[in-house]
Amino acid sequence: MIIIPAIDIKNGKCVRLRQGRMDSETVFGEDPAAMALRWEADGAEMIHVVDLDGAVEKKPRNLVSIKRILDAVKIPIQVGGGIRDIETIEMYLSVGIRRIIIGTEAIRNPALVEEACRNHPGRIVVGIDAREGLVAIEGWTETTRTRAVELARRFEQSGVAAINFTDIHRDGMQTGPNLEATRELAESVSIPVVASGGVSTLRDIRNLMPLEPFGVIGVITGKALYAGTLNLKEAIDLTR
Repeated sequence: MIIIPAIDIKNGKCVRLRQGRMDSETVFGEDPAAMALRWEADGAEMIHVVDLDGAVEKKPRNLVSIKRILDAVKIPIQVGGGIRDIETIEMYLSVGIRRIIIGTEAIRNPALVEEACRNHPGRIVVGIDAREGLVAIEGWTETTRTRAVELARRFEQSGVAAINFTDIHRDGMQTGPNLEATRELAESVSIPVVASGGVSTLRDIRNLMPLEPFGVIGVITGKALYAGTLNLKEAIDLTR
């Protein structure tokens, strides 16, 4: 199980939101690239980057900051937020992004996911963000009637590299990950699952590790690293 630090970018700065609310942010750094270098130095194998402005405005908004991260670190970067068409996917891959996360369009336009997977095998991730089991889209501002498990099953044969699963109620709250929902999702599909939302301490990582046999291959964590309640080096040592 790999530990993936999250860098959420808003107005070019490294921030964390509470439950995805754009009006509830804490700025943790003016320089996302410097933050990425810190996580790389601590042993991170991949960095999860979200363009928060892009998620709301439906197109990339923090490309300059993302390119600076790419220039700064050698480890792979996965990016999500505002990825709504094949042109944006191609653009990100061309500048050196390793994996592309498709969220809203996985519901709105599943054909986009399938086309992207055909064109770029192993490089497309579906981001499933759930509120009480139902998928939320449009930067988490809209909750659909589609269950997370149902959406995941839709892409079973598409060649999706992974599913990033976030429990929105726990995101940025440090209340512990939703182990039950994460396990249910992982058991329902053969696609590898990356857990996200709620990680607070090393104990939360320890609690997630028994889910690895069910297909949970990683965990994304942000707030806990920035708040200092989780040490990245210790978490990586534990999982290794």
